[in-house]
Amino acid sequence: MAIPEAFIQELKERTDIADVISGYVQLKKSGRSLMGLCPFHNEKTGSFSVSRENGFFHCFGCGAGGDVINFIKRIENLDYVEAVRFLAQKAGMTMPEDGRNDRSAKLKTRIYEANREAARFFYRKLYSPEGKKALDYLRSRGLSEKTIVHFGLGYAPSSRFELVNHLRAKGFTAAEMIQANLANKSSKGNPFDRFCDRVMFPIIDLKTNVIAFGGRIMTDAKPKYLNTSDTPVFNKSRNLFALNFAKNKADGQLILVEGYMDVIALHQAGIENAIATLGTALTQEQSMIIKRHCEEVVICYDADDAGQRATQRAINILRQTGIRIKILTVPDGKDPDEFIKSHGEQGAARFRMLLEKTGNDVDYKLKKLRASYNTDITEQKVEFLTKAAGIIAEIENPVEQNVYMRQLCKELDVDKESMERLVSKISRQEAAKKIRAFRQTAVKQISGGNDKLNRGKVLNLRAANAEEALIALMVLNPDIAGKVAERVDPKLFITDFNRNIYEVLQRKIKNGMDVSMTDISGDFSDDEMSRISSMLISRQQENDAGASADEYIAVLQEESEKLTPEEIAAADNDTIMEQLRKLKEKKS
Repeated sequence: MAIPEAFIQELKERTDIADVISGYVQLKKSGRSLMGLCPFHNEKTGSFSVSRENGFFHCFGCGAGGDVINFIKRIENLDYVEAVRFLAQKAGMTMPEDGRNDRSAKLKTRIYEANREAARFFYRKLYSPEGKKALDYLRSRGLSEKTIVHFGLGYAPSSRFELVNHLRAKGFTAAEMIQANLANKSSKGNPFDRFCDRVMFPIIDLKTNVIAFGGRIMTDAKPKYLNTSDTPVFNKSRNLFALNFAKNKADGQLILVEGYMDVIALHQAGIENAIATLGTALTQEQSMIIKRHCEEVVICYDADDAGQRATQRAINILRQTGIRIKILTVPDGKDPDEFIKSHGEQGAARFRMLLEKTGNDVDYKLKKLRASYNTDITEQKVEFLTKAAGIIAEIENPVEQNVYMRQLCKELDVDKESMERLVSKISRQEAAKKIRAFRQTAVKQISGGNDKLNRGKVLNLRAANAEEALIALMVLNPDIAGKVAERVDPKLFITDFNRNIYEVLQRKIKNGMDVSMTDISGDFSDDEMSRISSMLISRQQENDAGASADEYIAVLQEESEKLTPEEIAAADNDTIMEQLRKLKEKKS
């Protein structure tokens, strides 16, 4: 349900968007705005702009934008009410009582409670007679009782109805169990347990909520792991296993491994800064989360082909965040769990020795590349150096670039100036590609050709641009907003999306409300608020807002009098001639 406007108004007055965002992004002053690296996509050059004066943010790279509430929704993975509550707590405000009755917030609370109860159920089952084989399995993997308790491991029984019956007895409905993905729905509509005869790994968020589960089969059956699908409280692309523990032990470094057991084995060995993805390859969202908790990440994936491909993908994603990367390849094709066990009491110490000897991602790439070539053969030597130059060209730090070039040229007896020219050429080519791609994206945005929110823009470009400019003027200039709302009928707006925005602004103004970004954020989705922020970002410095508004209104009036393509197709000759006569009169 809606949060009272007066509460939002007070929250706006107490909240500085720049102060809030500075807790997540390093911002530097740039003209009237603040700039930084976008936390919502990987980038090397900051394109993330924050306007403290006007209370909104916008990324020129990925298009994300909105007010401080939208920012918190995105960065903390919250819904609107939860984001308002988050900011209210920071501002020392108490949420209105009726805000707690929000349907979405209530559902999330019930899912958290169901997950917590399921975790207790699985844990008790692990130590029951039917869970003996699961407990024996965990002990055979070398896990101590302390570790089992610490991670809250459990067992999902082989019956497909035990958890469902247990949760029903605790007052949970079938719909809640299914929404939590603890149960599936049968063809007859009845719930049954999603997890069956598996060792269970609870997934816990940074607020200590149980948000999901991973279940491992103890036989050779497939799938080996079964994970919770996305739910209202869980998105596998935005969470990491054991980060709730590892963040407190990171000390600037996190170790990224492939699976739950690798994480648990490392933590048990005292190496408690290990984390893992949740059944998927590393995502951009996860890389940004990692970046917030450390300065350096050690990728320690399996040595097989699949593991090495995953390593390369992870390097490409993490490199763009600016985080330092190291690569640890465990000897003899072992994973961390196997390596530690194989060295008995010395396992932890031996693994720490590997950590100390790890090279960075550039060393790893060059080493992998070199293994594919015989540099004693001229043709292969040239091909290796050409590809190596491409790797070095990706390095932003010129000193680091120079070190690698000098090292390679010395080893292979190559003229360093030639290598420098090659690296420089490749760098220019890559920069040109990025510029072309950026321009193509910009052209599509300006023309409306790639506009999924406002599909009518491409056919009514002049009108749509005037609509957007008028909307921006109203939000950025409260002193003229009321006058515009009185003069302009929504029917003048040709595109549906822009008309909808204008109608919200007009309604709020007529009710005596403000129309800043924070005042309207509850009326629009994140994508819609991002679009509104893009309207504002390019129109912050209108010299005479009143005169500009007159100009845009005139454009809307002219465009509204034109025949639409559909009307032209159906019109007779006299109608078309009359339209042309009117256009000619306006031009003269």
